[in-house]
Amino acid sequence: MSTREFGTCFFERYAQISLSALLGSEFDNLENRDRPDLQSADGRTLGIEVTRAMEESKKAADEMLLDVAGRTPSPRNEELEQILEYGYAFGLQEGKYIGVKELAYWSMAMPLRRILECKVGKVGNGFYGRFDKMGLFVFSRENLGLTEALKAMNYTISLQQDQDRRYNRLYLADVNDLFVCNLDDGLKESSRMLRYRITQEQRRSFYLEAVRRKPDGPTVRQR
Repeated sequence: MSTREFGTCFFERYAQISLSALLGSEFDNLENRDRPDLQSADGRTLGIEVTRAMEESKKAADEMLLDVAGRTPSPRNEELEQILEYGYAFGLQEGKYIGVKELAYWSMAMPLRRILECKVGKVGNGFYGRFDKMGLFVFSRENLGLTEALKAMNYTISLQQDQDRRYNRLYLADVNDLFVCNLDDGLKESSRMLRYRITQEQRRSFYLEAVRRKPDGPTVRQR
């Protein structure tokens, strides 16, 4: 597989690893492809587009917060040393830092509302092809509370309600949580969303597998 720009493969692997660990075997063998980013081996059963969102007001501060290249952690901090070594930071240090390899990835991110509009439009016009089930996985630089996640879910439902091609699931991931939203018709709002808390140990496990796995390497399920 060709190398993607802006460190996208790390985030696509992180998404697949976290989905497999938290939600189960349906996600174990997703392959890292393009349009959409994660696909079942048959290219038909399940497709998941992976993207990122960051509020514009936070961009300048976050970009200045850490381009860690050349920084020497002192006293010794294993996680900061790993950020230096691998160039990625998401999943470590409570999300406070941006690694040098992911800096451009976040700097190109749109606010959540705009990225939802963009991605819903693309799935509706057939940009990602046709899958039995489609998901949208959004990494957020901000910590999402339940209220924000519910707003994003309901906005996505409203955007695609008249479309033939839709997302069946919306996955909203910040460093500490994964919100899993069922977008299918006929459900009450109270039964649409599940919130999975992600522990420090899980974050570290997801991070290390994502940075160490080769792009075309085998899936190793984390528990």
